[in-house]
Amino acid sequence: MTSIVFMGTPKFSAPILEGLIRGGYDVKAVVTQPDRYVGRKHVLTASPVKETAVRHGIEVLQPEKISGSAEMDRIIELKPDLIVTAAFGQFLPNKLIEAAKVAAINVHGSLLPKYRGGAPVQYAIMNGDSETGVTIIYMVKKMDAGAMLAQAKMPIEENDDTATVFQKMSILGRDTLLETIPKILDGTIKPIAQNEERVVFSPTIKPEEEELSLESTARELDWKIRALRPTPGAYFADFLGKRTKLWDISVLDEKTAFASGTVVEAGKHVLKMAAADGTVYRINELQPAGKPKMKATDYLNGIGKGLEAGQKVIV
Repeated sequence: MTSIVFMGTPKFSAPILEGLIRGGYDVKAVVTQPDRYVGRKHVLTASPVKETAVRHGIEVLQPEKISGSAEMDRIIELKPDLIVTAAFGQFLPNKLIEAAKVAAINVHGSLLPKYRGGAPVQYAIMNGDSETGVTIIYMVKKMDAGAMLAQAKMPIEENDDTATVFQKMSILGRDTLLETIPKILDGTIKPIAQNEERVVFSPTIKPEEEELSLESTARELDWKIRALRPTPGAYFADFLGKRTKLWDISVLDEKTAFASGTVVEAGKHVLKMAAADGTVYRINELQPAGKPKMKATDYLNGIGKGLEAGQKVIV
């Protein structure tokens, strides 16, 4: 039976691990990030991958840093046929990559060589891409640069956000991985080198990149809002004097002469705003600083009561 050490952390990784277990592979150990304190009550929480491993009685290793750790020594001691990573969150040293008797492979959430790095799904949505996918690659020390073993595409739907794309992508990644492993084991796989001239990077989103811009069109605002949903969220720094996150908007098929950041229409249940190039969007859900998320109707009955067309509210 083919032995595997699996390395991953978030929800995206858990179905992939589950697929390997149900596929009959001998998962010797699971490596995941240490438990973290989550939420306002700071509850110590295990990763989804750890929860899956514990449920199946698999050994769990949780190094703060894998390089030079006792956990890395344990992986080498296990002598797995394959090391499989899927959103593990740390670089693997060459010594560990070379510990796999057959191969160390990674399930990456993009159509490489586009979007190497830690936020491929977010960048795909933020840039308005119509599709994304998964790529199975050999692991090398350079980030997401290994030869490609398989690739599968999926559409990005109009209402998709990072959560929904990851959910669908994890299943696609699981299925693509399970189709690919037998070809690696029997030597029929034909790796394809990545075209370095077509590489696009997708570094982790920085806090300052969460801010929305009045120079963006309604469509560009929608892309960014969905890319940063469900976390960390996208915001205008000064919306009626408050930092305000927009969680859900609808891009409208209409134009306005009002400047970006100006109310186009405010009624009992409708709040339409102007964006760049005369584009218009409707706010469906928002969150002023210090307040819970709320529907536009609730906002208009409270903080936004009295708003009217032509009023500049975002500066």
